[in-house]
Amino acid sequence: MSESTTMQPTTNPNKALWEKGDFTQIADTMRESGTALIAKLDVKPGMDVLDLGCGDGTTALPAARLGAKVLGVDIARNLVAAANKRIEEAGLTNITVQEGDASNLEGIPDESFDQVQTFFGAMFAPKPNDVAKEMVRVVRNGGRVVMGNWIPNDPTLVAQILKICSAYTPPPPEGFVSPMLWGLEDQVKERFVQAGIAPENISFERDTFIFYALYSPTTFLEKFRMYYGPTMNAFDAAEKNGKANELQRELSALFNSQNRSGNANTTSIPATFLLVKAVK
Repeated sequence: MSESTTMQPTTNPNKALWEKGDFTQIADTMRESGTALIAKLDVKPGMDVLDLGCGDGTTALPAARLGAKVLGVDIARNLVAAANKRIEEAGLTNITVQEGDASNLEGIPDESFDQVQTFFGAMFAPKPNDVAKEMVRVVRNGGRVVMGNWIPNDPTLVAQILKICSAYTPPPPEGFVSPMLWGLEDQVKERFVQAGIAPENISFERDTFIFYALYSPTTFLEKFRMYYGPTMNAFDAAEKNGKANELQRELSALFNSQNRSGNANTTSIPATFLLVKAVK
C-alpha cells in the first residue's frame, strides 16, 4: 500500500469534543452542587461506586470523601489528568480515575459496583443503548444506576445553551442520536428496560444544579466560549458564516437574564436536570 493510501487511525468525535477545551474551567463553578447532590444519594463508607464521564471529579471526589471506593472513568485524557491531580492534592487514597468509554467499559467485570453514577457525562456518549447496557452490566443485583441528564427545551441554562448552539452548527451526521434524549423519561425507561431493569424499578425527579462563581455572567460566558467543546464548535461554525456576533448576543442575553445572584459581578445560575434512579 502506498504512503498516500495508508489508513489513518479513526478519531473518536466524542473524545475530540471533550478534549478540545478545558471543562475544568466550567467544573470549577459546579463544586458545591456536586457535593450537595452526592450528599443526598446515601453514599456510605465501603460502597463500590463507578462515576462515568466523571470529568475532573465534581461528583467522584465527594463520593470518595464519604468513604466510598470510587472508580472514575472519562473519555478525555486531559480531564483524567486533572482529576488525578485533584485526588493527589486532596490526599484521597480510595479513588482512581482512568480513561474509558461509557459505551464500552472493557476491562470492568460484571456486577462490580453498588452504584453507577453519571452526571451530565454518559449522556453525551454515542450509542445510548450500549451505554445503558454497560451501566446495568457492571452494577450489582440490588445496586442502582443514577443519572443526571439535561432536559431538552428546558428553559434553564444548559438546555438553552445547547439549543442555541445547535442552530449555528452544521447538522449532525446521519445516525446521530441526540444526547438530550436522555432527558426524556420515556426514552430513558425504554433504554433501561432493554438493558434488563424492571420498569417499576426506574424513577425520575427534577433537580437543580447551581453554577456559582465570583465573577460576572459575561466572564462565565467567555469561559464557555473558550473552554466548553459544544460552545467552541458553535462559535467556530458561526465565525465561518459571519454570525459569531449574533451567537454572542443570544448567549449573553441568556446568561445575564438567568443570573440569580442579584449582583452583576457574581454568577449564580440554576439549571434543571432529570435525576434518574434505576435499581437492578
